Parts: sequence; C-alpha cells; structure tokens
Amino acid sequence: MIIGIEAQRIFRKKKHGMDMVALELIRNLQTIDQENEYILFIKPDVDDAVIQESSNFKVVRLKGGFYPLWEQFALPRAARKAGCQLLHCTSNTAPVLTRIPLVVTLHDIIYMESSYLKILRGSGSLYQKFGNLYRKFFVPWIVKKSDKIITVSHFEKKRIGQFFGMGNDPRLEAVYNGVSEHFKPVTDPLELKRVREKYRLPDRYFFFLGNTDPKKNTKGTLKAFSDYLKQTGSDMKLVMLDYDRVELEKILTDIGDTELINKIILTGYVVNTDLPAIYGQCDIFLYPSLRESFGIPMLEAMACGAPVITSNTSSMPEVAGEAACIVNPYKPEEITAAMIQILADEELKASLISKGFVQAAKFSWKAMAEHVLRIYQDLLK
Repeated sequence: MIIGIEAQRIFRKKKHGMDMVALELIRNLQTIDQENEYILFIKPDVDDAVIQESSNFKVVRLKGGFYPLWEQFALPRAARKAGCQLLHCTSNTAPVLTRIPLVVTLHDIIYMESSYLKILRGSGSLYQKFGNLYRKFFVPWIVKKSDKIITVSHFEKKRIGQFFGMGNDPRLEAVYNGVSEHFKPVTDPLELKRVREKYRLPDRYFFFLGNTDPKKNTKGTLKAFSDYLKQTGSDMKLVMLDYDRVELEKILTDIGDTELINKIILTGYVVNTDLPAIYGQCDIFLYPSLRESFGIPMLEAMACGAPVITSNTSSMPEVAGEAACIVNPYKPEEITAAMIQILADEELKASLISKGFVQAAKFSWKAMAEHVLRIYQDLLK
C-alpha cells in the first residue's frame, strides 16, 4: 500500500516536540517496513535533510504557502495525485476535505480546554495564539472525519474521549512515545568538556526546558528557584534553553527578583545530540509543567542519569511512574522543597537515578513505530 505521511516541519533546523516524534516514527518505519511505499510530504522552505530517500521512502518537498493553506489545500491534492491509500497527519491537525482514509496523531487537546485558555490569556507568543486558534477551529471537524486518532498517553486518550463524547470509540488509540537511543550517560570527558564550553555550562546547575508556552510553568519554576537560593544560600545556577532574555526579565520582575538573571544561563538553541551531556551533568532536571500529554524530556533526562522533579497533573505521573519526585506545579514551595530534599538526601537521589534508568527503558521509538504500522495495516485490511 501507499502511505502518505505529513511531516512538514522535520527538515527545519530547530526541531521541537512534535517534529521529533514524527522524525522518530519515520526513521523507525524505514527500518522495520520494507514492503509498503511511503511518501513524506514536507515544506520546501527548510532543509535539514534528516531523512534520506530509500527504495520505498520518497520525500516530496511540497509548496503551498502559509501553513493552513499548505495543509488544507496543497497536502490533500498532492496525496491524491501520488495515489496515497492512507494519509497520516502527525501534528494535531489535518485537511478536512480529503477523501483519503485519514490517520491523525492528536498529541493533545490542551488548546481546547477552558482552564488552559485562562492561563494563556494575555501570555504566549502571537504564533502560539494563532496556532491554538487554528487548532481550536479545525480539530472538532478532524475528530469527526478521521478513520483513526492516535494520541500519546492513556490520560490524553481519556481526556479526548470525554471532551468529544467519544466514549469507547475504537477509532481512538493510545500509542506511547519513546526515547531516542542517543539519550544515555555520556562518559567521554572530551565530549562533556566540549558541550560544557559550547553552552557555557556552570559546575553545578538545575536544568529547565522552559519556553513561552504558559503550560511549561516557567514563572512558577523561576519562583521556586529564587526561593531555593534564598533558603539555602547556594551558588547553584539554572540552565535554560532557547529562551528570550527580554521575556525572562519580564517574569523576573513579576516574581520580584530581577537579580536572579545573574544565576541563569541562557544557552540558545541546543542541538538534540548535545542534550545527553547537558542532562547528564545537571544536579536535577526540572519538569513541573502545568499540563502535558506525555513528557518526552522526563524520560530523556532519566535515560541520561538525571534525577527528575515533575508534576502530579495530567499525563506526567503515568509516564514518570515511581522514578521522579512528584509535586503540585501550582505550588512553587513544593518545587523548592523537592530541590532541597533531593540534594540533601544522597540515598533518595541515587534511588531516583536508578529507577529512572528502568523507567526510560520501557519506552522505545521502535515499539511506537511497530504499533503505528499495525494501525496502518488494520485500517487498510
């Protein structure tokens, strides 16, 4: 059969969450499936060619302009012209007019939830607000139209089912994400030194993947870190990726600690293959999000030997199991207390690291790709 996969962003240099999931799905399908033919539709305005064509995998650089136009018009037309018998859209949305059997990966419906929209009001970038509006309009139609809806955790499956009144609809299925094989402890001292110098890493630091999306709880995390320093007198630093300094200064003003900027290292964008060395050298990985559909970074950190603090909300307890310190993300004082507890108790820290290796090993991209392939096969039988 001929399977089309929407992967419009995987060739861009700065890849994030959904891009990496789509990339790992394609890489592993390319390894395990030599029978079916795949056509990957990407946008032509990016060129980090992470997927090479093979005998049964073809890359189509599809023009079509602004993303909504590309997805709603150019993509279904190109998939039909290519003879696709199934189209898998990987990033929460899909064309509503296509007649080709449709599989959609609906990572989450956070943008549909009133509680999240209250948090978002007045914050988040213009790009994020537009994306949420686009999804809020199209996703209800896509849910009705899709032949199969893949989501990434049992929490999110239940949430989607409840929100759209789907009950036990067999079209909806949970398929766990995985952890890439390069996420493991880095032991080469030259590699550790290279990464430390490249990103100006301090001797000791907490690591936080915050961004401007309100669900990441950047404000609460910074408040917790500020309180940690005040309570302990520590010289600990906080390493953050790819965050705008002006936005950071606004948050620090809000929490009443503008001097905290001197304790924060902003690395800029980090190449994915450099992340293991950053995870592995941190004292604690902080992941106290308000809402997540899965939480891949938790597992990456665990696989690299970092103790993890995460939240008691949404999917995070499901994914973390007993391998993380669980806190209420709406209470910065709980995050602070967890920081202090882990660094004061070597036995607890060692236990979290040990359990983390075991937990991360339960999730693989190969298993995810095998599950998705079975969905393709069942749908086209």
